[in-house]
Amino acid sequence: MPQKRTGKGYYMISAVAQKYSIHPQTLRMYEREGLLKPSRTEGNTRLYSDEDLQRLETILSLTRDLGVNLAGVEIILNMRAKIEQMQHEVNEFMAFVKGELAKGLGDWEQRLNTALVKSSPSPLARTAPAAGDTAPATSPSDPATRSGGPR
Repeated sequence: MPQKRTGKGYYMISAVAQKYSIHPQTLRMYEREGLLKPSRTEGNTRLYSDEDLQRLETILSLTRDLGVNLAGVEIILNMRAKIEQMQHEVNEFMAFVKGELAKGLGDWEQRLNTALVKSSPSPLARTAPAAGDTAPATSPSDPATRSGGPR
């Protein structure tokens, strides 16, 4: 008898093969190639979870609809797994940075309020000269400006 699992559907190989119109040997081959990893009962019967079925649908879409061979399918699935892992890491990093910024803003305000010399933040960029200012543009490589004037 299959082991009792909580909240998920599990399907035997014959039901999966019939549902997706593929031979059970094809499912076994996908498992041999490492594309699918169904769980097993104590009697060694393969049980496919909903996640396994989603992965199988991806495999079938790549092979049937796009003509990708099994080596290509393996590369694509591995790349998707790496992308999902990296996205998870980026999300964790962003949460950390947001927390640090929130902590740091309060600390920064406290530092400004208790500073010996109060100062306001300086502008990061210079302002452009006003329209009335018509100072000639000079360059250090310009011979006229290096020697003090025209010769």
